[in-house]
Amino acid sequence: MKNQQVIIDSLPKGKLTAANYRLAEADVAEPGAGEVLVKTIAFAITAGTRAGLQGSASYAGAPQTGIVMNGTGVGTVIKSNDGSFGAGDSVVGPTGWQAYSIHKAKALTKIPTAHQPVDYLGPLGVNGLTAYFGLLEVGQPKAGETVMVSAAAGSVGHIVGQIAKIKGCRVVGVCGDDAKANVLTSDLGFDVAVNYKDANYRQSLKDATPNGVDVYFDNTGGMILGSALFRMNVGGRIACCGVVSQYDTDSPEPGPKGVPGLLVNKRITMRGFLVFDYAAHYAEAREEIAGWLKSGQLKALTDEVKGLAAAPGAFVDLLAGGNLGTRIVRLDG
Repeated sequence: MKNQQVIIDSLPKGKLTAANYRLAEADVAEPGAGEVLVKTIAFAITAGTRAGLQGSASYAGAPQTGIVMNGTGVGTVIKSNDGSFGAGDSVVGPTGWQAYSIHKAKALTKIPTAHQPVDYLGPLGVNGLTAYFGLLEVGQPKAGETVMVSAAAGSVGHIVGQIAKIKGCRVVGVCGDDAKANVLTSDLGFDVAVNYKDANYRQSLKDATPNGVDVYFDNTGGMILGSALFRMNVGGRIACCGVVSQYDTDSPEPGPKGVPGLLVNKRITMRGFLVFDYAAHYAEAREEIAGWLKSGQLKALTDEVKGLAAAPGAFVDLLAGGNLGTRIVRLDG
């Protein structure tokens, strides 16, 4: 039995290209004691993994070539040498971009039969949990406040905005495409969406936030973070989740003006976080998110491509803003 894989062939200089990857084939290994063999159903492509390729994500380790591209996937247990899992179980774990993978049992989470496995790449997975804890624990929104979200049509942002609406907030999304902005307001309940690529973006943002911004969920850094800082209210909170404006480049733009002066004058709290900080509370969060999905209060947007060969191009396209919601690569037909 052969294992198809996507290998990091070279580290990008400047923008990522599909040529930084190559397809490979290897024998499927046998799991050892306490290990589990998983066949991948689908895996997520996320902007944050680009940071790992430039060495700016300390939790990802030093960038390397000649290894399988990392990523979270869902799959089916083929063989288990650990009593926690049995053949046929659905699991989520660090499968990487490959058809088969072997894991220590502690690296995998069993997916309840009542849940759709693909939801563990979106609302019930890292993306949804990041949105949940980043907004509710770091941003701490209160009903009636204004919440601004950047990369609002992305895998995390589209969930952040909907949770903020569930909590009774006014929600302003920032994205880079008018069609995406329409989806946010028409389908997902955002109150307003602003296109940062418009020449009049600063004025449009001002018009969209007449009472200022109380909570800003930052997925981008750069110019959009700078624009948010000048709209923040006294006592505002900024949840720093990602810096997508700086991932796909070897010459990132400098940090925004006004720091620390604006933070001091307006008593703004600006806090970074990693979703792994909240691992002990994943189960409770998933239960609440699953309830929102079932009730229809939360909609998960998924955009899919088929097959391992499509993954590198899909990643490059995502970094250019081509995705709507969570981008996944399906391997199951």
